[in-house]
Amino acid sequence: MFEQGMTRIHELMIILYALAIMLYFIDFLNQNRKANKIAFSILSIVWALQTIFLFLYMLETRRFPVLTLFEGLYFYAWVLITFSLVINRLLRMDFTVFFVNVIGFSIMAIHTFTPVQIESEAMAERLISELLLIHITMAILSYAAFSFSFIFSLLYLLQHRLLKMKKWNQRLWRLGDLEKLERFSYVFSAVGVPMLLLSLILGLIWKVITLPDVSWFDVKIVASFILLIIYGVYLYLKIRREMYGKPLALLNTAAFLVLFINFFLVSRFSSFHFWYS
Repeated sequence: MFEQGMTRIHELMIILYALAIMLYFIDFLNQNRKANKIAFSILSIVWALQTIFLFLYMLETRRFPVLTLFEGLYFYAWVLITFSLVINRLLRMDFTVFFVNVIGFSIMAIHTFTPVQIESEAMAERLISELLLIHITMAILSYAAFSFSFIFSLLYLLQHRLLKMKKWNQRLWRLGDLEKLERFSYVFSAVGVPMLLLSLILGLIWKVITLPDVSWFDVKIVASFILLIIYGVYLYLKIRREMYGKPLALLNTAAFLVLFINFFLVSRFSSFHFWYS
């Protein structure tokens, strides 16, 4: 019962960790201080849970937990999150905090879901299944966010065409103004990118555990990272290059077509997502 309770706490930490990273990413893109404060609070909860677990483990083993690989991973993750909280509070280096916690999240996921540390075989199998479930759920949620982003870009292109053709009718006003459509498209992409990144991290961990013979250059893995890069370029052009308007909407539309191909076609030729065949 104690082992199962600790497992549930670790899974809760993974979910909270993922939420905090998403909020930090949104703050990094939009300078959203409210998102930063919420992310800091959630990360503080994760740190508190990690610290309590670390303290209880030290009481149980009566030693400092760094003698095994998995103990070392946990302590490493704890150090990362500790310093990231200090950096966030004192230096306001949000870019650094985001990437540090992506690493910390990866380490925590490896520590939580790798079955070597689990004594019960049934528990290990259940954890692997839950790892796959979280990976798929986060991927689908990111795809949903990208779909909304695509719809707003499509509406932007339609509105842009109607304005260019000077078709002043009721349909034009019901579509909404261009600025709002572009902003919503960007926001949903900004939500989808960190979710897809975290999903890929969990998916690679699952691959190492269950499908070690599958190539790292499997078409599904490569296509998923290409998709992440395309949406990353979209956000880069929007934020750093201050690109806007029709070219950005067209890029977002093309990115969604890549997503569509990745989801419906690429999986059929992959050894990674064999259940989609």
